Amino acid sequence: MAGGTGGDAGSAAPGGRCAADGQGDQDGQGARGARGDGRRAVLALACAAQFMVILDVSVVNVALPSIKDSLGFDAVALQWVVGAYAIAFAGLLLLGGRLADLYGRRRVFLCGLALFSLSSLVGGLAGAPGVLIAMRAVQGLGAAVLAPATLTILTTTFAEGQGRTRALATWTAVSSAGGAAGNLIGGVLTQSLSWRWTLLINAPIGLLTGLLALRLLPADRARAAARRLDVPGAALATIGVTGLVFGVPQAERHGWAGPATLAGLGGGALALAGLWWVEARHAGDPLIPRALLRAPGVRVGNAVMLLAGACFIPMWYFLSLYMQDVLHYGALATGLGFLPHTLAGIVAARLAPLAMRRVGARALIVASALLAAGGFLWQSALGPHSDYVTGLLGPALVMSTGMGLLITPITTTVTSGVAPDAAGAASGLMNAARQVGGTFGLAVLVSVAGTAAGAVAGYQRAFWAIAGLCALVAALAAALPPSPPARTTDARPTPDTPDAPDDDPPDQPTGAEATR
Repeated sequence: MAGGTGGDAGSAAPGGRCAADGQGDQDGQGARGARGDGRRAVLALACAAQFMVILDVSVVNVALPSIKDSLGFDAVALQWVVGAYAIAFAGLLLLGGRLADLYGRRRVFLCGLALFSLSSLVGGLAGAPGVLIAMRAVQGLGAAVLAPATLTILTTTFAEGQGRTRALATWTAVSSAGGAAGNLIGGVLTQSLSWRWTLLINAPIGLLTGLLALRLLPADRARAAARRLDVPGAALATIGVTGLVFGVPQAERHGWAGPATLAGLGGGALALAGLWWVEARHAGDPLIPRALLRAPGVRVGNAVMLLAGACFIPMWYFLSLYMQDVLHYGALATGLGFLPHTLAGIVAARLAPLAMRRVGARALIVASALLAAGGFLWQSALGPHSDYVTGLLGPALVMSTGMGLLITPITTTVTSGVAPDAAGAASGLMNAARQVGGTFGLAVLVSVAGTAAGAVAGYQRAFWAIAGLCALVAALAAALPPSPPARTTDARPTPDTPDAPDDDPPDQPTGAEATR
C-alpha cells in the first residue's frame, strides 16, 4: 500500500517487492511458510507477549499502598509508578512500530522483550523510589517496542482472510483479558506474596517467551539496501505523543489552564505539527508512510479506534472506584468483580470473526458500538446501594459483549491491504491511537464526573458520557469502507517466500460483497 517515492516505494515495485529493499519484504515472511501447528504456535507466542504488556498497565494498581509503605513513597511520587509506564508506552508506540519494519520483526521483538523483562526484574528488586520509577519507564519503552511487533508478526504470518481474522480475534481477546486481569492478578500476588512479584513474575515468563521466539520466528534476512530510521520524525512523534499523554492528566490536578497542562498539551501539539511538516516535505523514509494515511480504512479506522479507546479504557477506572469507594469491596474482591467483564469480552471477541462473515466489518462495528452504548446507559443507573447482580453484572455482560465484538473488526480494517514493509507502522499507529484516546477520554470524563454533586452522581454522569462516545463510534464507522480492501500484491508473499496454503476455507462473500 505504501506508494510514491523514498520510504513509500515499497508498493511501487512490481509484484509487491519493496524497491527500497531490492528483495521485497523478507522479514517475517518465512513465518508464512509455517503450516497448522507452526502458525498456531506463533499466534500463542504473540499473544503471550501482548498479555504481559497490557497486564502491566494495571497490575501494580492494587499494589500501590504496599509499594508506598515499603519504599517510602510520598503521594505525589507514587502516581509515577503507574504514570511512568503509561507515558513511555504511549509516547514511543509510533517509533516502536516503525522499528519492526526497518530492522526486522524477530530482532525487534526480542529486543523489546529483553528490555521489558530485565526492567521488570530490576524494578521488582528496587530498594528506592527513583529506581522503581525509572524501571517502570524502561518497561514502558520495552512495551512500546514489543506491542506493535506482536501485531506485525500476526499480520505477516497470516494472509488476509478468515485465518488472519481469527488470529486477530484471539489477539484481541488476550489483550482484553490482560487489561481486565491486571487488578485480579495484582491483588493475588500482593496479598499472597509481595508487591514485588507484580514485576518479578515477568522475568521468567519473558525468558521462556524469548526462548520460544528464537525457535519459532524466522531469522531476519539481510536487506540489499539499508533503510534508515527517520530520526527527526521519530523524535517529534515521541515528544508529541508524550506531551499529550503527560499534559491531559494534569488537567485533573491543575485545571485545563494550569501551567503543567498547557505546557504538555502545547508542547505536544507543536511537536505533532512539526512531525506533519517533516513527514510531508523532508522525510525520505517517513516514520508513517504517506500512502498509509491516504487509505480510508487506515485513516478512518484509527479515528474509530481513538474514540473506542476513549470509551473503554476509562471504564475500568470508574468501575474500580465505584466498587472500592461506594460498595467498599477490597482489592481482591474488586478484581474478582471484573471477571464477568473479562469472560464476556473474551467470548465476544472469539465470536467476532463469525459475525464479520455474516454482516461485514463495518456493520459489526456499528452494531457492537450501539450494543456497548446500551450497556453503559444501563451502568449509569448504578446507585449507592446497588447490588452486584443488578448494578454490575447485568451491565457488564452487555457492554463487555459490545466491546469484545468491536475491536477485532476495527483491527482487521486498519491492517487490511497494508504492505508488509509498512505493517509495523500501521500497528504502532493503531496502538498509539487507542492509548492516546484512552488518556484523553479519562481526563475529560474525570472532569465531567467532577462537576456532579457527589461521587455516585459523578460516576453516573461519566457512564452517560461514555454511552454518547460509543454512539459517536457507530456514527464515524459509517465512513469506513463497506468491507476490508481486497488483498493486493503488496500484501502477498514475494515469489522467493511462497505462502503456505491456508488451512482456513476461503472467505465467502457476504453483505455488500454478495451483490457484486
